[in-house]
Amino acid sequence: MKTKQFIPLITLLITINIAWGQSPIQVKKSELRHGPENGSLLIIGGNVGDTPSIWEKFVELAGGKDNAKIVVVTAAAGDSAAWSPSHVETVKKNTGIQDIQLLHTTSIREANSEEFIAPLKEATGVYFVGGRQWRIADYYLNTLTHQAFLDVLSRGGVIAGSSAGASIQGSFLWRGDTSGADILIGDHTQGLAFLKNSIIDQHLLRRNRQFDLVEVIRRAPTLLGIGLDEATAVWVKGDTLEVIGNSYVAIYDYDAIVGSSAAAQPFLFLSHGQQYDLKNRKIIQRRRGE
Repeated sequence: MKTKQFIPLITLLITINIAWGQSPIQVKKSELRHGPENGSLLIIGGNVGDTPSIWEKFVELAGGKDNAKIVVVTAAAGDSAAWSPSHVETVKKNTGIQDIQLLHTTSIREANSEEFIAPLKEATGVYFVGGRQWRIADYYLNTLTHQAFLDVLSRGGVIAGSSAGASIQGSFLWRGDTSGADILIGDHTQGLAFLKNSIIDQHLLRRNRQFDLVEVIRRAPTLLGIGLDEATAVWVKGDTLEVIGNSYVAIYDYDAIVGSSAAAQPFLFLSHGQQYDLKNRKIIQRRRGE
């Protein structure tokens, strides 16, 4: 495991808990182990392109193309995204949704302002574009905007994101170092935690990353690892995960990693249509004909 400097994992987890304790974010009690109490997550492994199954699910979860109100968050893409219409146009083209606003800032003060979060108060969906996930953490973590994202879920909306927009949805931020994505645990380790007790990787098979999450899950048994290949997503509602798209999703669970078959394959591959119980950490077997 490549790290910028050696930091015991338990220290990182304690730091995350302290940060949450000091933040203005309202953490509510939940019977769920990982997923949101209300609303849905759509976590995409990158290079979504025009993959119909993923965009159709986003439209459905956002309320349909005629009713959806979408906020596209471009922080991960860097400052140029503030004036480029390309990200908004991509979502419009693939969804048919017309009510779409761009949200971009590099100021924590602005992210903590009521004026800035106004579009999120009406939003039925949020879409985080790709780039570098640490930028999203820098500008939004533990701010009023962060709370406004959570409020979208509370109202039954959807939070989606591709690549960096996938990883930021976890609680432990993977590949979050400012020096480069090859550093697995670096100078940013706290995600927005829409998916609790989790760590998320992307571009999994395309970039030969399928073994990268194994050791961190071995050291942190409470975390669930999710690795997504490109043009592939997971839809999370409550504690149920369903795979959507063209390739595979890998699930990294501590018990499976330390089990007798771990040496052969210390993760579980799921494909389109397969479901997984996040609370009990097992595949949901569908009845024949479903």
